[in-house]
Amino acid sequence: MKTVLMVAEKPSLAQSIAKILSRGSCSSRKGLNGACSVHEYTGSFMGQSVRFKMTSVCGHVMSLDFIGKYNNWDKVDPAELFSTAPTEKKEANPKLNMVKFLQVEGRGCDYVVLWLDCDKEGENICFEVLDAIQPVMNKAYCNESTVFRAKFSSITDTDICNAMNHLGEPNRNEALSVDARQELDLRIGCAFTRFQTKYFQGKYGNLDSALVSFGPCQTPTLGFCVERHDKITSFKPEPYWVVQTKVSRGKDVSLTLDWDRVRVFDREVAQMFLNIVKTAREARVESVSKKEKAKQRPQALNTVEMLRVASSALGMGPQHTMQIAERLYTQGYISYPRTETTHYPENFDLTGALRQQASNPFWADSVKALLSEGINRPRKGNDAGDHPPITPMRSASESELGSDGWRLFDYITRHFIATLSYDCKYLQTTIAFSVSTESFTCTGKTLISAGFTEVMPWQSIPEEESLPVCERGDVFTVDEVKLLEKHTSPPDYLTEAELITLMEKHGIGTDASIPVHINNICQRNYVTVESGRRLKPTNLGIVLVHGYYKTDAELVLPTIRSAVEKQLNLIAQGKANFKQVLQFTLDIFKRKFHYFVDSIASMDELMEVSFSPIAATGKPLSRCGKCHRFMKYIQAKPSRLHCSHCDETYSLPQNGAIKLYKELRCPLDEFELVLWSTGSRGKSYPLCPYCYSNPPFRDMKKGMGCSECTHPTCQHSLNSLGIGQCVECENGVLVFDPTSGPKWRMACNKCNVVVHFFENAHKVRVSSESCESCEASLVIVDFNKARSPLPGDETQHTGCAFCDPVFQDLVELKHAAMRHPMHRGGAGRRQGRGRGRRPAPKKPKDKMAALAAYFV
Repeated sequence: MKTVLMVAEKPSLAQSIAKILSRGSCSSRKGLNGACSVHEYTGSFMGQSVRFKMTSVCGHVMSLDFIGKYNNWDKVDPAELFSTAPTEKKEANPKLNMVKFLQVEGRGCDYVVLWLDCDKEGENICFEVLDAIQPVMNKAYCNESTVFRAKFSSITDTDICNAMNHLGEPNRNEALSVDARQELDLRIGCAFTRFQTKYFQGKYGNLDSALVSFGPCQTPTLGFCVERHDKITSFKPEPYWVVQTKVSRGKDVSLTLDWDRVRVFDREVAQMFLNIVKTAREARVESVSKKEKAKQRPQALNTVEMLRVASSALGMGPQHTMQIAERLYTQGYISYPRTETTHYPENFDLTGALRQQASNPFWADSVKALLSEGINRPRKGNDAGDHPPITPMRSASESELGSDGWRLFDYITRHFIATLSYDCKYLQTTIAFSVSTESFTCTGKTLISAGFTEVMPWQSIPEEESLPVCERGDVFTVDEVKLLEKHTSPPDYLTEAELITLMEKHGIGTDASIPVHINNICQRNYVTVESGRRLKPTNLGIVLVHGYYKTDAELVLPTIRSAVEKQLNLIAQGKANFKQVLQFTLDIFKRKFHYFVDSIASMDELMEVSFSPIAATGKPLSRCGKCHRFMKYIQAKPSRLHCSHCDETYSLPQNGAIKLYKELRCPLDEFELVLWSTGSRGKSYPLCPYCYSNPPFRDMKKGMGCSECTHPTCQHSLNSLGIGQCVECENGVLVFDPTSGPKWRMACNKCNVVVHFFENAHKVRVSSESCESCEASLVIVDFNKARSPLPGDETQHTGCAFCDPVFQDLVELKHAAMRHPMHRGGAGRRQGRGRGRRPAPKKPKDKMAALAAYFV
């Protein structure tokens, strides 16, 4: 029997699709990576009985990066990143072992059906999957097709079965367009980011941003925000005057009239008109017009409109909105949430989708009325050729979806029902008055038919006082005439919704990437999100954009990125050559980069005005090993130490507290040690500022503290304080923390595992001897006599923290509470044990196994 491997983009999708196709009769097991399950069943494929294996990936299998040495900021000229630096595909998440998992499941398979998301990123992942499994699949017989692509837009029985019955092929051109975008963003972004980060962080101490990043899409996005800020700050309010007139007829009718001239900007002219109107005692009706008008129902919903409304009406950020929408999609509540289309195809079952909502109490009456009267065909929209508009696929309640999930589903469903409803109709009445020689009007609206506003009440026509019945020639009494002085007001800061509109208009990013770019400028401290989800640029964001304008405006204007996006779309359509577009675009940005480097002084002039020199920032903390003067600790991101006498800056680990470590010095360079800590529930370790930035031994890398230092005799090094191999990660060593008493602990020098032991012990030391069973270092523990857990009157015991039965009940594993993911100064996970390290424990014997099992 032949085997068909089917691969979805997420584990939850794989489970849902397998359940539909197998009609609930599949068996499931965990894959070797523990993250993805495999669902198996037998069925029919291409006229033969086969065994199906349905599994998934977890997003992208591979990511693009420079090869090892080009990731070293200190040794590589950023200009080399445009052409010289070779790139390679690396596993996006090495811990998942996704390539190995796919190869194990794909070995011996005859066919593969790809159920990845149906967009360009999904096509790209298709080929990542194929690269992993095709070498281990059975060879095709006589050029037989073995690779198939399923196209679907929702997780419903109908859509999934229809996709299975109409399989196609993956689109190589769309995958290449994603490859091109990834390589352009990597090379351009890294080159500019590395240069300006090193240049400005080396000069200024209060930038308060870990990276001074540049992005081909990110920077124009920031540019829109700063452009609005500039309009606000340069705005000069102007006074203007309005003649306001109130008239009445009898006791019950009173109207405030609008001046036809609207406003004038000259006080004397305004006073003249006021005097003219004041001479009149009566206002005469010149005309009464009544016109039936309609407020159009909305077009079908696409991603950008959903993001706009979620931000402006629901108060949800774009990235958060997309996360919720993707969850609703994978759970089968809505159709695919990434689409540019606002037009339903002719064969879309609108009535069936509407009928799903007939039992929901929130809109059941509106739905039943539409079903009985017949739906109104949606307005013609834009067909982008991707997915149908975002549509609710089944009913739901708040208890099923949670607060934010329900609010978004509620809006999507109401929007869908509104597209099938009728327009809102109202009667607009306008009465024209003449008061002396000046003309005034009064307008009122009366609702005729609510239409779609029944399900979207926030769009309804506001109730107004009805206008009196009158006709031409009727006379009203002038009760009050006055001159109002007002001032023009500046625009407000851009809302997320307005920014999304600008990005879509200028072609910056895609419906999928727009939320990422907005989130990036917030994370980089370039803008802050104010009330009403308005984006206010920070000082750093403003100076950067002004600096780009001063050096090369095209770096921040949307024009060049918009042109690149068009070229990428041509690649996707098979109308442009991948390599030519890539080379042409990189050549342009390489020239721009060289010009930017040569002109950096003009941007630096703006920086000097806004930020403090690094020598004038921070507070004295520890002594420099070269000049023995105090270095200043700069807390603003990225936190670091600076010696103004030597004009040297030293990196520090981020997202923790730094303090002086007992005034102890490094035996190699005489620098005073500092202690990095994430608090009592976290982990801490000492480090030498010089060694942290300049590794003293070949087996060390930048970003290593004393807990990873391989110095053979230093009392703070791994050789002196290392105890044994981490019980969770492969390469970590549990290192004793001598500062942790009386709540003693050892912590892994790679991951966030923390082992608490010997609480309230008087003293804990690491012995030079090793355990015979597991080769971990023995520990010497002194207890207070009154609180000693040892038998008899003993107060001291030496043994293995892992194997010794006396210690077994005194050891507890936890995970460190980290403020944020710890920044390691660019050092990646290191392989091997290194010189001078204590031997790691061997595979445990019975007691060790029991302890490890207890930990897990």
